[in-house]
Amino acid sequence: MLHLTLLLHALVLVLSLSPADASVHGEVPDFYGDEATGYGPVFEEQPVETIYPEESPEAKITMSCRARASPPATYKWMINNTEIDLNAEGSHYSLVGGNLVISYPTKAQHVGKYSCLATNIHGTVISREASVQFGYLDLFSSEVRESVYIKEGQGAVLLCATPPHYPDELSFRWILNEFPTFIAMDKRRFVSQTTGDLYISKVDSSDSGNYSCIVSSPSISKSVFSNFIPLVPLAERPIRKYPADLRVKFPDTTALVGQNITLECFALGNPVPEIHWKKLGGPLPPNHEVRMAGAHLHLYNVQVEDGGTYQCEAVNSKGKDYHSARVSVEAFPEWVEHISSTEKDLSSAYTMSCNASGKPKPRIRWLKNGELLDRKEMRFSSLTFDDSGMYQCIAENHHGVIYANAELRVFASAPTFEHNPVKRVLAARNGRVVIECRPRAAPKPIFSWSKDTELLSNSTRVFIWEDGSLEILNLTRADEGRYTCFAENDRGKANSTGALLVTDSTKITLAPSSSDVKVGEDTWMQCAASHDPSLDITFIWSLDGRVIDLDKDSQHYERTPNGSSNGELLIKNAQLKHAGRYTCTAQTPIDNVTVSAHLVVRGPPGAPGGLRVMDKTDKSVTLQWSRGADNHNPISKYTIQYRESSSKDVWKTATTSPADVEGDKENATVVDLLPWTEYEFRVIATNTLGTGDPSSPSPKDKTLEALPVVAPSDVGGGGGTSRELTITWTPVQPQYYYGPNFGYIVAFKPRDGYEWRKVIVADPQAKRYVHKDSSIPPSAEFQVKVKAFNRKGEGPFSLTAVIYSAQDAPSKAPVSVDGRALSATEAIVSWLPLSQTNIDGYQVKYWRTNEDNEGGAQSVVVSGRENHTRLEGMKPDSHYVAEVRGYNSAGYGPASERLQIHTKKPPPSQAPRIIGKKFKGQSINIAWEQVEPKANEARIDGYKVLYRQQGHSLGTLYTTIKRYIDLPMPTGWDLCGGGPGVHRGGRRGCRTNPNHSWKRHGRPVSQCPLPAPRGSPLPEPLNVAPSLSSLPVKETLYGMTPIKTFGNSFHKRLVPPYKPGRHIPTLPHWNMFVETEKENWKMDKDIPYLSTKSLFGGVSTEFCQLF
Repeated sequence: MLHLTLLLHALVLVLSLSPADASVHGEVPDFYGDEATGYGPVFEEQPVETIYPEESPEAKITMSCRARASPPATYKWMINNTEIDLNAEGSHYSLVGGNLVISYPTKAQHVGKYSCLATNIHGTVISREASVQFGYLDLFSSEVRESVYIKEGQGAVLLCATPPHYPDELSFRWILNEFPTFIAMDKRRFVSQTTGDLYISKVDSSDSGNYSCIVSSPSISKSVFSNFIPLVPLAERPIRKYPADLRVKFPDTTALVGQNITLECFALGNPVPEIHWKKLGGPLPPNHEVRMAGAHLHLYNVQVEDGGTYQCEAVNSKGKDYHSARVSVEAFPEWVEHISSTEKDLSSAYTMSCNASGKPKPRIRWLKNGELLDRKEMRFSSLTFDDSGMYQCIAENHHGVIYANAELRVFASAPTFEHNPVKRVLAARNGRVVIECRPRAAPKPIFSWSKDTELLSNSTRVFIWEDGSLEILNLTRADEGRYTCFAENDRGKANSTGALLVTDSTKITLAPSSSDVKVGEDTWMQCAASHDPSLDITFIWSLDGRVIDLDKDSQHYERTPNGSSNGELLIKNAQLKHAGRYTCTAQTPIDNVTVSAHLVVRGPPGAPGGLRVMDKTDKSVTLQWSRGADNHNPISKYTIQYRESSSKDVWKTATTSPADVEGDKENATVVDLLPWTEYEFRVIATNTLGTGDPSSPSPKDKTLEALPVVAPSDVGGGGGTSRELTITWTPVQPQYYYGPNFGYIVAFKPRDGYEWRKVIVADPQAKRYVHKDSSIPPSAEFQVKVKAFNRKGEGPFSLTAVIYSAQDAPSKAPVSVDGRALSATEAIVSWLPLSQTNIDGYQVKYWRTNEDNEGGAQSVVVSGRENHTRLEGMKPDSHYVAEVRGYNSAGYGPASERLQIHTKKPPPSQAPRIIGKKFKGQSINIAWEQVEPKANEARIDGYKVLYRQQGHSLGTLYTTIKRYIDLPMPTGWDLCGGGPGVHRGGRRGCRTNPNHSWKRHGRPVSQCPLPAPRGSPLPEPLNVAPSLSSLPVKETLYGMTPIKTFGNSFHKRLVPPYKPGRHIPTLPHWNMFVETEKENWKMDKDIPYLSTKSLFGGVSTEFCQLF
């Protein structure tokens, strides 16, 4: 028993691979239950890299450390390999469980590398190292940033000038003018996530504004803003073009296996350059993605084979620029072989092995109980109890470190079967059986076996293995019985007994037959077996060694339930993938037997392989390929398809020579292609059972160059500025360039000229050419034509077009400019038309003299046939300046003398309030309060009253300067309460009421008591004379027709849609409105029966609501 107390510690290994941190692999040792004396520490939590924000409100740092151990572990901490004295005076350190808490941390004292040691009676392990750093992001400099002046069309770079910070990982964004108006990234604008600088490939007028760089540190959750940088685009006409110029270039980059990396490239230039990526010496990795309009190349889950030289190319019509740099792929350490927990016998030999991969190759270090061992390998020739302990294997390169922790337990004991006795075993007749004997013992015991009372020894059928197991071959019923294993060493002996039961063996009684089917057909695979009736049987089917999952692939496979002696398999809707060797396995808990058959599935051919271009001309390519599988049916023909680089996923059937490609061919020529065009090709095979899958596309290849054959279309032009000839055309589509160095030759001559003048335009995207010559007369007739050229030569000319040179801009200014304010927001301006014949129209500019300047002026453009216009959107009671100038396609002429206009005050804002109403014979008298305008409002000139039938949009408009009006009562109506003209027919229903009440034929009238009876004639239209400023009335509303009468006044006539003498159909109720009359009308109250701002203006009161 003394030796039983000297059991050594088991070896525990902790391993976890993370490319970012040191790693530890670990498990709790699986020692023998009650006899185990515990185990050494196994880390469950370890310290991690910590960045403490200098401005953090939480004045502490917690470094985690927790280990599972029996008995529980105690903890110590190290900083920079020096033990931390937790009890030192003024110490900021304290221990909470195994965690180290740093209170009120300071940068001077607490920056460093920390590690945790966990210890119990079985040994000590040390955690991975984790650093503590202080994170910060300073504010930008407060210095004013200078304005950046850039000509339109040129590129611009705005420097972020990142302030001091830690750590290096930052993100950058830019805002324009105010937060949060972020600059959107597109082909023209780019923010480098390396430097933070903003790049604009081609500046235009929309880029004007104030820019600020926002820098964010995700580690400390802080962002700072730079001072605004004004960007001022300078107008330049015409805007010049500039070749592509790469300004953002990715450096040589080292990535770790499994990481994601981003390469940046961005170019300035006009037109905006296109960015293209390639890997020199091979294709881009399949795990790549081009984003940010081409400026970013993302490589995901980088592997060693992704290393190499990468190139970005920036190209526009003016030139190209290239940049190449190397991407190297290295690797974090990773275990190939590592130590694991074990128990070893006293005095036995043992070797601990550790081997790790990585790039660069990791170096290996060994620790025992936290102490460094000066050994390259751990080899023991004869273990002693002193060799017990906690071992650590450390693999490290400059990318990181990984740990393997283990506990070695050396022990010595007499044999015991307490935890692993010999078991009862079932075996099939004529088969073999192995009965295990696994006592716990050290040193290794000597084994012997007996059957019942007979001692066994090795023979042709019976073998005792070195580890104590008993093997018996060719079993019979006579081998059944009780078997006892005996184990003995120098510390004692023990035995354990088990039983052997022999059952009938399993046999195949019905084997599957090989079969041959077509795609889509069903077939059966038979399989049946006999077995011992005391055992359950299961049938397992596999195809070419892979077990068929009947649940997942129930669409194609079905069989009888397990438990039956019949395991036949139904194969439904057979496909090519279902062909192969089918194996049926009949299995019981103690034995199994297998039988196989083949299934042939005939179907459409497989995809051809090895497709490549063997030869090419300007309009044809010769292809060669290798035959694919015919799937047991001869190939009858091939179809060739092509795809142009510009058509993306659209495949078209190619024209070939010969036209029909027979099934025994492995090459063909594709004809009728476009010159100097990039193509991909694929080949599809067909047989009598159908068409197969296409081959993989061939590598992209270009046909040879040829002369252009397509001429520019829509040739025309004319106009422009003085002494210019502008020629325009529709550019040729890129697929018709037929070669590099594509451009245009523009030819032109006067109508009576004999010699064509020719000019070369090198930009393939150009669509106009402007020829400037001081000798060109205005509006002169020219003949023009355009043709294309490339490196190979010139194409045909377009059709000849007739155009005219530019006119001269108007040379005279309009005169007799006059105008006046119509209202608080509108004015009218007129002038004498210019006598020149080349006037296309007039521009009127106007602005406030005190608040605005000419740069912020509003403008109105009218045709050359007009000599007046309205000015809208003006401010009330303001002084304006207006000027008029003529224009044509050559530009604007001189401005007229400036006209001064003073807009009127705003209209009254108070609505009239009705204070009285009474009936006078056949009329109704309505009175209202005087409206008093405010100081900033115009005086009251009068009132308008609208009188109309309820539910109708038409009515009668009255104007008065008084504060009351008499409205005619509609004919056929009675006044109850004793007034004259009381109607005598029908039910009277009249009642006395001091306020009076209207009734129609004895019935009360709802809401608006001014109805006209059915059939009554409509009175003649009334003439109303509002002031001049009420002109902005929508003339189609309410049937109003303006007619001029005399002086400066206008009459408006309210013409209902009924002629005099016609009868009103229904809807006999009437409404009435009262408004203040002023020189400018406005509606503040929304009236449901009229457009509140387009009819009369002012503020209305609805009369019918007051009865």
